[in-house]
Amino acid sequence: MQRYFLNESAEIGSTAVIDTKEDVHHIKNVMRQQPGDALIINFTNGTYQVTIDEMSDKVLVRVTEALELNTELPVHITIASGLLKNDKYEWMLQKATELGASQFMPFQGEFSVVKWDNKKADKKLERFRKIIKEAAEQSYRQQLPVIKFTNHLRELNGQFDHVIIAYEESAKNQEQRAFQQAIKNFNKGDRVLLVFGPEGGLSTKEIEMVDGITAGLGPRILRAETAPLYALSAISYHMELLG
Repeated sequence: MQRYFLNESAEIGSTAVIDTKEDVHHIKNVMRQQPGDALIINFTNGTYQVTIDEMSDKVLVRVTEALELNTELPVHITIASGLLKNDKYEWMLQKATELGASQFMPFQGEFSVVKWDNKKADKKLERFRKIIKEAAEQSYRQQLPVIKFTNHLRELNGQFDHVIIAYEESAKNQEQRAFQQAIKNFNKGDRVLLVFGPEGGLSTKEIEMVDGITAGLGPRILRAETAPLYALSAISYHMELLG
């Protein structure tokens, strides 16, 4: 059953309106839903099954059942990564959303090949939000990850319970325990920041800006778009599959 997101609360018997152009098109023309059909909507206060009452240029639904689901990672993961070429970053956004990331914070890295100004950033973020939303719906996420551009890595300090900086030199030196130990210290509900460089990596100056630990991600050197997915998978395995 298709999932959607609405930025409002709900209760059994209440009604809601789906009015975004993309969602209405998807319900009517892609899924070919009809009045009486059921959908699942993630509201701000939980996930509910709804029934379609009316369809026009909007879709009116009635809330029928609260669903007891838990598809979110036990910790809130923010991925801060240096700007990548569009196709690579979009691919990473899609897959990291599927793997449970809660927030994305692209930044202009010292070695970033890609350069953004504020006008370009706004346009890019609009597209990125669509990619995130589609991936969240496809993967049955209950919360919609957010994305915002940060101008300076120092802005990230003081916001998180754990900060891990993926560092290429640590991997080259076969350092493999820092990341493992950090994960063991995670508690349910913790806010975790994972920092990754762009294609050219992080400079020493950038690493010194962030109050966190440096860590290698296994014995191999990973691409900038692959490293966040490795980290998310390892965290999921440790906290969800191992219990």
